[in-house]
Amino acid sequence: MARFSALAILCCSVMFLGVVRCKTVKRDVKALNEIKASLGWRVVYAWVGDDPCGDGDLPPWSGVTCSQQGDYRVVTELNLRWNKLQDTLPAEIGELKKLTHLYLSFNSFKGEIPVELANLPDLRYLYLHENRFTGKIPPELGNLKNLRHLDVSNNHLTGTLRDLIGNGECFHSLRNLYLNNNQLGGGLPDQLANLSNLEILYLSHNKISGAVTPKLVEIPRLTYLYLDHNSFVGRIPDGLYKHPFLKEMYIEGNNFKPGVKSKGTHKVLDVIDTEFLF
Repeated sequence: MARFSALAILCCSVMFLGVVRCKTVKRDVKALNEIKASLGWRVVYAWVGDDPCGDGDLPPWSGVTCSQQGDYRVVTELNLRWNKLQDTLPAEIGELKKLTHLYLSFNSFKGEIPVELANLPDLRYLYLHENRFTGKIPPELGNLKNLRHLDVSNNHLTGTLRDLIGNGECFHSLRNLYLNNNQLGGGLPDQLANLSNLEILYLSHNKISGAVTPKLVEIPRLTYLYLDHNSFVGRIPDGLYKHPFLKEMYIEGNNFKPGVKSKGTHKVLDVIDTEFLF
């Protein structure tokens, strides 16, 4: 029994030392130190040391979550919400190859959304709302096969939905798409029907015009549809009123023909993601 206890203690000690000595991959260390230098004093005071995952007595950097993969640690989440960050978003974020969650909302980032975000193959949740981004949303984001939630609402983004989704052969895993409160124009392309996993489509308060495509009926699990406060004309496709999953549809503030009926109430509804509430 004594020998067994000693062996167990030895094994635990070896395991503990292995965890302690586990290093963060150099790519992530380099990328986050470059981001740190770019973002300036607002994060410097909370990001102490050179290793974002912590080193020795130093804890992980605030807002940085790491996971162990094999013999190394990798950065899997970056949460910089509510930090009053300004200037442009550092392109080096695209070097955090194992990132799954990126929260940059409620800051003052300006300029264009960096196309380098499309280099994050494991990214599932991307929150960029409540900033000052301009220009078009990079269509390359559609190549992120694991992306489930994209929120770029409350910015100054332009372009069209057709610019974003192209022929619709993209965003295969996307469930929630928040584009509201921007300056998007154009119409609703038929290719939206190819976003087969989409559940929430939030387009309120833009400059989108034309007729509402009946192809929306073909999105099988569409549950919440926000079309209000745009420049739509014509009528709502009858199929939307019979859609088996559609719970709420908001259409006020458009130029629909008189007598167009609406489904659901006209109050502003705060729809939340099923997994995360921010």
